[in-house]
Parts: sequence; C-alpha cells; structure tokens
Amino acid sequence: MESLLILHAVAAACAPWLATRLGRASFAVLAVPPAAAFCYTGWLATRGLPVRESTPWALGMELSFRADALAVLMMSLVTGVGVLVLCYSARYFPEGDDGLGRYGGAMVAFAGSMLGLVTADDLLLLYVFWELTTVFSYLLIGYDPESRMSRQAAMKALTVTTSGGLAMLAGFVLLGQAAGTYQISQLRPADLAPATVVLVLAGALSKSAIFPFSTWLPAAMAAPTPVSAYLHAAAMVKAGVYLLARLGPAFGDLALWRAVTVPLGVVTMLLGGWRALRETDLKRLLAYGTVGQLGFLVVLFGSGTEGAALAGVGMLLAHALFKAALFLVVGIVDHAAGTRDLRELSGLGRVMPWVCGVAVLAGASMAGLPPLVGFAGKEAALEALLDTPLALAGVVAGSALTAAYTLRFLWGAFARKPLPGPQEALPGPGEAHRVPAAMLVPAALLSVLGLLVAPLVPWYEGAMSAYTGTFRDPGHHSHLAVWSGFTFPLLLSAVSLAAGVVLFLARDPVARAGAALHVVDSGQLYWSLIRRLDRFAIQLTGFIQRGSVPDYLMLTLLAAVGVGLFSLVYGGEPHLDVPVVAWQRPEQPAIVVLLAAAAILALFSRAYVLLALVVGVTGYGTALLFLVHGSPDLALTQFLAETLSLVIFALVLRRLPIQPEKGRLAFPFRLGLGAAVGVVVTGAGMLAMAARGTEPVGASMDEATREAGARNIVSAIILDIRAWDTLGESAVLIVLTLGVTSLVFLRRRSYAIERAASGHRPEGRTHWLAATLPRGQRALAFEVAARLTFHTVLALSVFLLFIGHSGVGGGFAGGIVAGLAITVRFLAGGRNELAAAVPVHAGVLMGVGLTLSAGTALIGLLFGRAALEMLDTDVGVPLVGHVHLSTGLLFDLGVYVSVIGMVQDVLRALGAELDRQIDAEGSTG
Repeated sequence: MESLLILHAVAAACAPWLATRLGRASFAVLAVPPAAAFCYTGWLATRGLPVRESTPWALGMELSFRADALAVLMMSLVTGVGVLVLCYSARYFPEGDDGLGRYGGAMVAFAGSMLGLVTADDLLLLYVFWELTTVFSYLLIGYDPESRMSRQAAMKALTVTTSGGLAMLAGFVLLGQAAGTYQISQLRPADLAPATVVLVLAGALSKSAIFPFSTWLPAAMAAPTPVSAYLHAAAMVKAGVYLLARLGPAFGDLALWRAVTVPLGVVTMLLGGWRALRETDLKRLLAYGTVGQLGFLVVLFGSGTEGAALAGVGMLLAHALFKAALFLVVGIVDHAAGTRDLRELSGLGRVMPWVCGVAVLAGASMAGLPPLVGFAGKEAALEALLDTPLALAGVVAGSALTAAYTLRFLWGAFARKPLPGPQEALPGPGEAHRVPAAMLVPAALLSVLGLLVAPLVPWYEGAMSAYTGTFRDPGHHSHLAVWSGFTFPLLLSAVSLAAGVVLFLARDPVARAGAALHVVDSGQLYWSLIRRLDRFAIQLTGFIQRGSVPDYLMLTLLAAVGVGLFSLVYGGEPHLDVPVVAWQRPEQPAIVVLLAAAAILALFSRAYVLLALVVGVTGYGTALLFLVHGSPDLALTQFLAETLSLVIFALVLRRLPIQPEKGRLAFPFRLGLGAAVGVVVTGAGMLAMAARGTEPVGASMDEATREAGARNIVSAIILDIRAWDTLGESAVLIVLTLGVTSLVFLRRRSYAIERAASGHRPEGRTHWLAATLPRGQRALAFEVAARLTFHTVLALSVFLLFIGHSGVGGGFAGGIVAGLAITVRFLAGGRNELAAAVPVHAGVLMGVGLTLSAGTALIGLLFGRAALEMLDTDVGVPLVGHVHLSTGLLFDLGVYVSVIGMVQDVLRALGAELDRQIDAEGSTG
C-alpha cells in the first residue's frame, strides 16, 4: 500500500512537468497510478480478505492499512472512477490551459489521499488522509484562481470540512483513549461519552454535506465538471459516509448515534431533493440531488443494523456509478451547447442520441427503476427500514423527490421545449454529436455498469456479508435482488415513482412554492456568520495585540503564574520530596554569584548595549554550569549560541535609541512578577522530579548509545533516540527565522543574492575581502583577521560536524561556528561581502537542510525499518583504515546546513537590510 501511495505522490509532483511537455495527454500518464491501484484492488479481492499491512513509523505509531470487503468496495470506486475521470479530462480541458499541471497534480494527489483514507487502520492515520483530501479538494474546487466564485466556493468547502475535521480529531483522541487502542479493526462495542459520539459525527456529517453542513457542496459546483464527477459523486463526499460505515459495527447501536444520524439524514434527503426541483443549472441540480442521496446513505449506515448496512453498500455502489456518469454528461452538454441552463437547452436529445441514452440509463438507476442496480439498492433500503416507520416515510418521500428531479434533469437537458426570449443558435446535428470518445466512453461505461452489475447483486450481497455480518443488531431482514416479487417495498417504490411523476408534471407550481418557502438562504447565512467572526477576530486582536512587546511579555508571564496558582489551588497539596543540596562542586557557588550579580545589574542598566552584555553574561554563566556538571556538548552549544545572540543584539541595537524608554509598569510590579515566575518555574521543576514514578532512563543511555553506533550520548540522543524532536525543533527554528526576518523587510524579498553596485574595493593591487566598507568605516586589521580565519573556522565547523557522533560537537554546533565565520566577514566587509561569502540564498540552504534531515526518515523505511531509525555500518577503506558510516551523519548534515541558512537569513535581514534602510534614510535626509 505504501508503494501505491508513493506512486501517487511522485505522479502528483511530476504533473506540472508532464503537463508542460505533453499538454492534455499528460492525464493519460497520470491515470497510471489509479489504474495500478485498481488492479491491486482486484488482486486483493481474489487473494482473500481481510489483508493487513503495517510498517513501524515513530513514537509508537504504525502505518497500518487494512483491506476488508468495505475497503475493497471503496478502493474500487476511488481508483476506477479516478481513472475514467482523468481520461475524460484529457478532452474536457482546452489544449494549452495554464492550469493543466496544477489540476493533474491535485487530482492524483487527491486520489492517493482518498486511497489512504479508505484503507487506514489507525484513527490518527485516517485523520491525516482525511485532512489531505480536504486540502486537495480546496485546490481542485478553486481551480480558477481568477474567479471570485471559485475562490469563495473553495474557501467555504475548506472552512466547513476542516472545522468538522478538527472536531473529529478530538473525538478520535477521546475514542482511542476510551477504547485503549487507535487501531480501527480492534475497536469493540462500548458505551462512549456523548461528547465523543457528537465530535466524531460532526466530522463525518460535515464531510458528507449533511444538514446543517450542506451549504458547501452546491457552492463547490464552481469546480470543473470532472472534479464534481470524482469528488462529489464517488470520493470526497463518500468519506463521511465511509466513516459511519466503518464505525457502525462498533457504535451503530448506540442510541445517540442513531438519534443524530437518522433524523439528520432524512432532513437532508428531503431538503436536497426539494431544492433540486427548482434549480435551473443542471450541475447544481445534480449537486442538490447528491446532497439528498448522501442523506439517504447516512440514514442507512446510521441505523446501525445489518439489513440497513446491506442496503447501504448497495446504494453506495449504485450512487457512485449513476451520479458520476450524470456529472460527466453535464460536462458533455456544456461543451456542446455552451450552457448548463435548462431554460436555454432544447432538442439536444435528437442531436446527441448516444449522450441522451447514457443519461437516461444513469437517471433510471438514480430514480430506482428496474432492472438497474439503483432499484436493487432502493428496494433493500425500503425493506430494511420497515421497522422504523418515520425513517421509512422520510425515505419514501425523498425517493419521490429523487424521481421528480431525475425527470427534471432529463427533460431540461435533452427534451425539445419552447425557449423564452430570443434564441441563440444551438449546435446542429453535424456539430453537437461529435463528442470525443474520451468524454463519452467514461460516462457510458459507468452508466452501463449500473445495468450489468444488477444481475450480480446476489453475489455482491454474499461478498459484502463479511462486513454486514459484523453488526450486532440484525434489524429487519433485507436482501439485494433485481426482482423479489410483489412485495410491500415494491408497492412503496411504485408510490414514490408515481408521486415523483406528479411532482414533475406540476414543476412550475412546485418551483413557485419552493421559492415562496425559501425564507433563509444558507449561503447568505454562512457568509454572514463568517463576517461576524472576522469582525470579532479583528476586535479581539486589536484588544490583545497592541504592538507592545513588554505587554506581550507581561501577558505571557502572568499566564505562567496563573497556571501555577491554578495548579496550587485545585491540584491539592504539593509533594516536594526532592533532595536539595547547596552545591555539589565548589565552582557552582562562584558561578551562581556571577549569575545573580549579572541579573541584578540588568535591572539597573540604563543603556541597551550594557543590558545586552549583562544578559549575555547570564548565558555564558549557564554554559559554565553545564560544563561543571560534565556536559561539554551543552556548554559548547550554549557558548556559541550566546555569542551569536550578542551579535544579533548588536545589529538590532542600531535601530534603537541609546537610552531605553521608561517602562509603563512600576518597578515593584515587574520585580514581583519576575520573582513569582521564578518561584513557579522552580516549583514546577521540583514537582516534575518528585512525580517521577519510574527509574530514570539515564542509566540505560550507555547501552542505547552503543546500539546507535555512537560514543557520544548527547549526539545519540539528538540524532537517533530523539531524532523526531530534533527534526521538529529544526522545522520550528526555520519557520521562526523566516517569520522574524520577514518583519524587517520593507520591500518584497528577492530570491536572488543582492550584490549592490555601490560596493567598494580598496585602492591598489591587494585586497583582503571581495567587498569592503566605505572609507572611514573600514578596519584593516579586522579585514585581515576575517580573511585569515574564515577558512580555518569553516574547517573547524566541518570537524565539529564529523566528530559529533563520537566526541564533543555536532551539526548544530558546527553550523553556529560556520555562521560565526560568515558573521565576521559581514562585519568586516558589509552586506556586499555577505553575498560573496555565501553565494547561495538562505531559503535554499534552509530548504536543503530540512530536506536532508527529513529525507533520512525515508531511508529507514526503504530497508523495512522505522522512520528515522538510523542505519550504520563499518567499512574498511584503503590507506584510511576503519570507517564507521551512519545515516545519522546525513541527518546531522541537514541540521548543519539549516543552521547556516538561518544565520545567513538573520544577517541578511538584521544586517544587510538594515544597512540598506539606514543608507536610504541617510540619502533622503
């Protein structure tokens, strides 16, 4: 399974390049990953189910995938319809469209995400794929970035489904903790807290556009028609239904589960069908019909019985076939006639008889006519709901609406009817019927499958029994069949069809009645809510974020003290059973006195420069404490980081006044707040030590270090044992650096290294640096020292990088040393010298470094190991001897390069850019 997902990811990444080279034909190449997944699905079905694959990942989690009967059904729909839609897209889009690569990449990535979603056997892994489908659907719905309607529709879909997804994540965490496992196949029936049920259902119902979350789906019709045929018929909107089906065997018989899903499903089916009866846009008509059909599916899977689940899997298959086919037909009609408005269409059935036939066959399945698979699914549904009269009545009424809007669709698209107003020339028989085979065949195949599969539904029922049999409540018995004789469900089906015909014949009065009853527009209600939320956010932001750093710091410190007080009041009496000693080594008291003196001096400093130096002394004192405690790695890193921080302080101070402004807060208040924070932090540390219930892991670090192939415990922790922490911290530091430096730039940041034409070179034959400061600002001795030490310090940084696995050093320390070497050259030669010293953009360095570190995770996976599990080996090299190789070096190299990039970006922003701003202010002043 991982290989298929990687294949989809690679194809998505290559899509822009393929589109540039092949144009529309690239979609045929991009259809290969879904086609391979479809073949794999068929192989799984013949191999025997269920099939489970699991790969260790990290933090105790696994990449767990499981294919059972339900998963194979969804895999078939996701991959099979995906292949057909991509082939259809090869003729739907015009040649030379600028968005071909973007569309192809997002479509294949969505297909891969959906494939991962329906096979994930872990709740958290399912959530990851769930949100990936949300992101890629946002990109697909907003395909046309210049269209305001597309942007708004994409944002609405993203907002609604992401909000539901976050609620679902909270529900998954509660569910996993209550069940004792996050593995879906291991979930067992249990009484869940109401909050857990509601949170999980919020995610499922919002994804499937169930009332009151229905508003996003009709708006999403701004997307290209192939997107609607795939996402809104066979894939994305089915994700919520799939989740209900997946969790139904364990929790479907809970009273709250049924009380939420069944009524909302019935309401959605009725509202969607009623709204479709007055739509004039064929695509929006199908969209509201899809909303109604999704409500139907939610009723079936939300009922939590074996009979309803059997009807549900029948309707799940039928709906994907007929609704995808009808969406593709709408695209053909739009291409041929240039419009989807049924008020402007007339007589297309005679000019495009084959397209009309495809639409009639798919529409008949949607309306539930025999001998199609839609009829078999609807009959089973009516039979399964005989024990629930209210739900049955709602489904019968909804089926009548379905039949009515099906007739409205076919009549509006293909019937010959008088058109009001001046009529534009419609395509003639010699023009409109020339439908490309790549567009007609996918629609025809899906439509015909609805007919061919119908006789096989008894076999399909047997194949799905492995899933439906897992429901504890059998409910009313139902079965899938094209003909079961003259039964009560058949009578109900006939009544619904007759009512649908009546509603269609009375379409004008029905449309007027619908318009009169339409008192609240869900779209307007949504945007009104969003505007109110925006106003509230702006007001809250203005109240909290006043642009005052002291205020932000005060709020942060007050919050820390508040947490401490809350824990003290409500957490009971603290137990501080921690041995406290005055000191362990004689050097410690001396260092503490130095730290205390520096801290007191900082309180009375009246100049920023002195304050920076005094604060730096506290950092160096902390490094000395690390050294005294026997941690040379920490001491070295602290020394280097403090030195770099002092340089950054000095660069920033150029834009600040010499004397600091008097603070608005009284000195006693600041002193008391600082003391309170110190007490809280110290107490929290002591409480953490006292709360330890197991043996410290320090004793086992020696063995873990040997297993990692290292001789330095600190490096083994950073690069192997806690590699995920290091990777996360590197990413956070990079984001923080980019955020801080971006605040400095008053103009657009360029990806080119700036080499200003105003750079000066010293007169004469000899020059020590590539660029120097203007006359009067130069320091020749500094230039000589910078030139003579630069390469030596760089060599030292590389040495620290390589020695880190066995001695004091590492990628972080080496990167800071290299950064200090670059800093010295910048201070000696100015911003032009910075460009000469590091001729690579800082963003490139940070990106390459983070890619190296993250890419190391894949190496372990390629060898069947866990992610970020470092591989090592010993080799003998002629003339060199024994050499120990480890992928940890690649990881550390990524950290090294990232740190250099961060230092360069800081120097470029706080150094070079501030220099440019100062020069610009001097020239204009």
